[in-house]
Amino acid sequence: MIKFIATDLDGTLLDEDRRLPSEIFPLIEALHARGILFAPASGRQYANLKTLFAPVLDKVLFICENGALVKYRGETMHLMPIQDEYLKAALDAIRSLPHLYPLLCGADSAYIEDSAEPFRRLALESYTSCKQVESLDAILGKENICKIAVYDEIGAAENCIKALPERLPHLRTILSGADWCDVSAPEANKGEAVRFVRSAFHLEREECVAFGDHMNDYEMLTECGNAFVPENAYPPLKKLIGRTVPSNAEGGVLQKLREILGQASA
Repeated sequence: MIKFIATDLDGTLLDEDRRLPSEIFPLIEALHARGILFAPASGRQYANLKTLFAPVLDKVLFICENGALVKYRGETMHLMPIQDEYLKAALDAIRSLPHLYPLLCGADSAYIEDSAEPFRRLALESYTSCKQVESLDAILGKENICKIAVYDEIGAAENCIKALPERLPHLRTILSGADWCDVSAPEANKGEAVRFVRSAFHLEREECVAFGDHMNDYEMLTECGNAFVPENAYPPLKKLIGRTVPSNAEGGVLQKLREILGQASA
Protein backbone atom coordinates (compact mmCIF):
# COMPACT_ATOMS: atom_id res chain seq x y z
CA MET A 1 0.00 0.00 0.00
CA ILE A 2 1.33 3.46 -0.93
CA LYS A 3 1.72 5.80 2.06
CA PHE A 4 4.10 8.51 0.81
CA ILE A 5 4.55 10.37 -2.49
CA ALA A 6 7.38 12.82 -3.23
CA THR A 7 7.63 14.76 -6.47
CA ASP A 8 10.02 17.24 -7.97
CA LEU A 9 8.42 20.40 -9.37
CA ASP A 10 10.25 22.07 -12.27
CA GLY A 11 10.20 19.76 -15.27
CA THR A 12 8.15 17.16 -13.39
CA LEU A 13 4.91 18.33 -11.74
CA LEU A 14 4.91 21.89 -13.10
CA ASP A 15 3.81 22.31 -16.71
CA GLU A 16 6.04 23.51 -19.54
CA ASP A 17 5.38 27.14 -18.49
CA ARG A 18 6.51 26.34 -14.92
CA ARG A 19 2.96 26.60 -13.58
CA LEU A 20 1.50 24.37 -10.88
CA PRO A 21 -1.60 22.61 -12.27
CA SER A 22 -4.69 23.52 -10.23
CA GLU A 23 -5.79 19.87 -10.44
CA ILE A 24 -3.12 18.99 -7.90
CA PHE A 25 -5.06 20.44 -4.96
CA PRO A 26 -8.10 18.12 -5.03
CA LEU A 27 -5.69 15.22 -5.64
CA ILE A 28 -3.69 16.14 -2.52
CA GLU A 29 -6.94 16.42 -0.56
CA ALA A 30 -7.96 12.95 -1.75
CA LEU A 31 -4.53 11.49 -0.95
CA HIS A 32 -4.63 13.02 2.53
CA ALA A 33 -8.10 11.56 3.12
CA ARG A 34 -6.66 8.11 2.36
CA GLY A 35 -3.71 8.56 4.70
CA ILE A 36 -1.13 9.16 1.93
CA LEU A 37 1.42 11.88 2.71
CA PHE A 38 2.30 14.12 -0.25
CA ALA A 39 5.62 15.97 -0.43
CA PRO A 40 6.79 18.56 -2.97
CA ALA A 41 10.54 17.85 -3.19
CA SER A 42 12.36 20.70 -4.84
CA GLY A 43 15.47 22.79 -5.04
CA ARG A 44 13.14 25.69 -4.31
CA GLN A 45 12.98 27.43 -0.94
CA TYR A 46 10.32 26.90 1.71
CA ALA A 47 8.84 30.39 1.24
CA ASN A 48 8.19 29.65 -2.44
CA LEU A 49 6.77 26.18 -1.83
CA LYS A 50 4.54 27.46 0.96
CA THR A 51 3.05 30.03 -1.42
CA LEU A 52 2.57 27.51 -4.24
CA PHE A 53 0.78 25.00 -2.00
CA ALA A 54 -1.09 27.47 0.21
CA PRO A 55 -4.54 25.81 -0.30
CA VAL A 56 -3.24 22.52 1.19
CA LEU A 57 -0.54 23.85 3.50
CA ASP A 58 -1.44 21.62 6.45
CA LYS A 59 -1.74 18.50 4.32
CA VAL A 60 1.74 18.35 2.75
CA LEU A 61 5.32 17.86 3.87
CA PHE A 62 7.93 20.09 2.20
CA ILE A 63 11.35 18.83 1.09
CA CYS A 64 13.11 22.09 0.27
CA GLU A 65 16.51 23.20 -1.01
CA ASN A 66 17.24 19.79 -2.60
CA GLY A 67 16.71 18.00 0.69
CA ALA A 68 18.76 20.25 2.98
CA LEU A 69 15.55 21.41 4.71
CA VAL A 70 12.37 19.48 5.59
CA LYS A 71 9.35 21.38 6.94
CA TYR A 72 6.03 19.96 8.15
CA ARG A 73 3.14 22.06 9.41
CA GLY A 74 5.44 25.02 9.92
CA GLU A 75 8.04 23.12 11.92
CA THR A 76 11.62 22.37 10.84
CA MET A 77 12.07 18.60 11.01
CA HIS A 78 15.44 18.31 9.30
CA LEU A 79 18.18 20.81 8.43
CA MET A 80 21.56 20.06 6.87
CA PRO A 81 23.36 23.35 6.05
CA ILE A 82 26.78 23.91 4.51
CA GLN A 83 29.46 24.34 7.15
CA ASP A 84 30.53 27.98 7.41
CA GLU A 85 34.20 27.09 6.88
CA TYR A 86 33.48 26.02 3.29
CA LEU A 87 31.15 28.82 2.20
CA LYS A 88 33.63 31.62 1.43
CA ALA A 89 35.93 29.32 -0.57
CA ALA A 90 32.93 28.04 -2.52
CA LEU A 91 31.73 31.52 -3.39
CA ASP A 92 35.23 32.56 -4.45
CA ALA A 93 35.58 29.48 -6.65
CA ILE A 94 32.26 30.19 -8.36
CA ARG A 95 33.10 33.86 -8.88
CA SER A 96 36.48 32.96 -10.37
CA LEU A 97 34.85 31.19 -13.32
CA PRO A 98 33.26 33.11 -16.20
CA HIS A 99 29.51 32.83 -16.96
CA LEU A 100 28.57 31.71 -13.41
CA TYR A 101 26.29 33.56 -10.98
CA PRO A 102 25.88 32.37 -7.35
CA LEU A 103 22.65 32.53 -5.40
CA LEU A 104 22.94 31.97 -1.65
CA CYS A 105 20.01 29.96 -0.26
CA GLY A 106 19.43 30.57 3.43
CA ALA A 107 16.87 28.68 5.49
CA ASP A 108 14.67 31.82 5.53
CA SER A 109 15.70 33.86 2.49
CA ALA A 110 17.76 33.73 -0.69
CA TYR A 111 20.39 36.32 -1.64
CA ILE A 112 21.96 37.51 -4.88
CA GLU A 113 24.72 40.02 -5.52
CA ASP A 114 24.54 40.22 -9.34
CA SER A 115 21.82 42.06 -11.24
CA ALA A 116 22.69 40.65 -14.68
CA GLU A 117 19.78 39.33 -16.69
CA PRO A 118 18.31 36.78 -17.08
CA PHE A 119 19.89 35.61 -13.80
CA ARG A 120 18.15 38.22 -11.65
CA ARG A 121 14.74 37.57 -13.23
CA LEU A 122 15.09 33.79 -12.87
CA ALA A 123 16.19 34.12 -9.24
CA LEU A 124 13.20 36.30 -8.36
CA GLU A 125 10.82 33.97 -10.19
CA SER A 126 11.97 30.87 -8.29
CA TYR A 127 12.65 32.43 -4.88
CA THR A 128 9.68 34.17 -3.28
CA SER A 129 11.94 35.57 -0.57
CA CYS A 130 15.04 36.86 -2.38
CA LYS A 131 17.12 39.88 -1.47
CA GLN A 132 19.80 41.67 -3.47
CA VAL A 133 22.86 42.56 -1.42
CA GLU A 134 26.12 44.29 -2.23
CA SER A 135 28.14 41.16 -1.44
CA LEU A 136 27.09 37.65 -0.48
CA ASP A 137 30.08 37.57 1.88
CA ALA A 138 28.11 39.83 4.24
CA ILE A 139 25.54 37.06 4.77
CA LEU A 140 28.03 34.39 5.81
CA GLY A 141 27.81 33.43 9.46
CA LYS A 142 24.46 35.17 9.96
CA GLU A 143 22.11 32.30 9.08
CA ASN A 144 22.16 28.67 8.01
CA ILE A 145 22.93 28.30 4.29
CA CYS A 146 21.20 25.29 2.75
CA LYS A 147 22.86 25.50 -0.65
CA ILE A 148 24.43 27.70 -3.29
CA ALA A 149 22.47 27.66 -6.53
CA VAL A 150 24.70 28.47 -9.50
CA TYR A 151 23.26 29.88 -12.72
CA ASP A 152 25.35 29.06 -15.78
CA GLU A 153 24.60 31.25 -18.77
CA ILE A 154 26.17 28.82 -21.26
CA GLY A 155 24.69 25.59 -19.91
CA ALA A 156 25.41 23.72 -16.69
CA ALA A 157 26.12 20.29 -18.20
CA GLU A 158 28.68 21.77 -20.59
CA ASN A 159 30.35 24.13 -18.16
CA CYS A 160 30.01 24.35 -14.38
CA ILE A 161 29.44 20.67 -13.65
CA LYS A 162 32.80 19.99 -15.32
CA ALA A 163 34.65 22.73 -13.46
CA LEU A 164 33.20 23.07 -9.96
CA PRO A 165 33.40 19.58 -8.36
CA GLU A 166 37.21 19.46 -8.39
CA ARG A 167 37.34 23.01 -6.98
CA LEU A 168 34.89 22.14 -4.19
CA PRO A 169 36.05 18.73 -2.90
CA HIS A 170 34.33 19.09 0.49
CA LEU A 171 30.91 19.87 -0.99
CA ARG A 172 28.38 18.21 -3.28
CA THR A 173 27.90 19.72 -6.74
CA ILE A 174 25.02 18.36 -8.82
CA LEU A 175 23.12 19.32 -11.96
CA SER A 176 19.70 20.68 -11.06
CA GLY A 177 18.53 21.94 -14.46
CA ALA A 178 19.69 22.90 -17.92
CA ASP A 179 21.24 26.16 -16.64
CA TRP A 180 21.73 25.38 -12.94
CA CYS A 181 24.03 23.49 -10.60
CA ASP A 182 23.52 23.22 -6.86
CA VAL A 183 26.31 23.18 -4.28
CA SER A 184 25.42 21.75 -0.88
CA ALA A 185 26.75 19.87 2.13
CA PRO A 186 28.08 16.48 0.94
CA GLU A 187 25.33 14.52 2.69
CA ALA A 188 22.46 16.86 1.73
CA ASN A 189 20.22 15.53 -1.03
CA LYS A 190 16.59 14.63 -1.62
CA GLY A 191 17.32 10.96 -0.98
CA GLU A 192 18.70 11.66 2.50
CA ALA A 193 15.63 13.80 3.19
CA VAL A 194 13.33 10.97 2.11
CA ARG A 195 15.33 8.54 4.26
CA PHE A 196 14.76 10.86 7.23
CA VAL A 197 11.03 11.09 6.43
CA ARG A 198 10.77 7.32 6.12
CA SER A 199 12.32 6.91 9.55
CA ALA A 200 10.20 9.65 11.14
CA PHE A 201 6.94 8.29 9.73
CA HIS A 202 7.89 4.57 9.87
CA LEU A 203 7.58 4.04 6.12
CA GLU A 204 8.86 1.05 4.18
CA ARG A 205 10.65 1.65 0.88
CA GLU A 206 7.91 -0.11 -1.12
CA GLU A 207 5.30 2.20 0.44
CA CYS A 208 6.96 5.23 -1.16
CA VAL A 209 6.61 6.77 -4.63
CA ALA A 210 8.88 9.41 -6.19
CA PHE A 211 8.89 11.45 -9.39
CA GLY A 212 11.81 13.48 -10.75
CA ASP A 213 13.36 14.68 -13.98
CA HIS A 214 17.00 15.58 -13.26
CA MET A 215 20.11 14.32 -11.51
CA ASN A 216 19.34 16.13 -8.25
CA ASP A 217 16.36 13.73 -8.01
CA TYR A 218 18.39 10.54 -8.41
CA GLU A 219 18.91 9.68 -4.73
CA MET A 220 15.25 10.37 -3.98
CA LEU A 221 14.15 8.10 -6.79
CA THR A 222 16.37 5.24 -5.62
CA GLU A 223 15.23 5.70 -2.01
CA CYS A 224 11.62 4.96 -3.00
CA GLY A 225 10.39 1.56 -4.13
CA ASN A 226 8.26 3.09 -6.87
CA ALA A 227 10.24 5.58 -8.94
CA PHE A 228 9.18 7.31 -12.15
CA VAL A 229 10.59 9.96 -14.47
CA PRO A 230 8.58 11.97 -17.00
CA GLU A 231 9.25 11.39 -20.68
CA ASN A 232 10.91 14.82 -20.84
CA ALA A 233 13.47 13.86 -18.16
CA TYR A 234 17.22 14.38 -18.51
CA PRO A 235 18.23 11.41 -20.73
CA PRO A 236 20.94 9.95 -18.43
CA LEU A 237 18.46 9.90 -15.51
CA LYS A 238 15.76 8.42 -17.72
CA LYS A 239 18.15 5.62 -18.66
CA LEU A 240 19.07 4.96 -15.02
CA ILE A 241 15.49 4.81 -13.70
CA GLY A 242 13.73 3.24 -16.66
CA ARG A 243 10.11 3.64 -15.58
CA THR A 244 8.37 6.66 -17.11
CA VAL A 245 5.13 8.61 -16.98
CA PRO A 246 3.99 11.02 -19.71
CA SER A 247 5.80 14.35 -19.91
CA ASN A 248 5.12 17.28 -17.61
CA ALA A 249 3.36 19.02 -20.53
CA GLU A 250 0.91 16.09 -20.58
CA GLY A 251 0.42 16.02 -16.82
CA GLY A 252 2.14 12.68 -16.39
CA VAL A 253 2.49 12.96 -12.61
CA LEU A 254 -1.19 13.90 -12.26
CA GLN A 255 -2.15 10.85 -14.31
CA LYS A 256 -0.10 8.57 -12.04
CA LEU A 257 -1.56 10.14 -8.90
CA ARG A 258 -5.07 9.42 -10.15
CA GLU A 259 -4.02 5.83 -10.80
CA ILE A 260 -2.63 5.51 -7.26
CA LEU A 261 -5.85 6.96 -5.81
CA GLY A 262 -7.86 4.49 -7.84
CA GLN A 263 -5.84 1.61 -6.44
CA ALA A 264 -6.17 2.97 -2.90
CA SER A 265 -9.95 3.16 -3.30
CA ALA A 266 -10.33 -0.34 -4.75
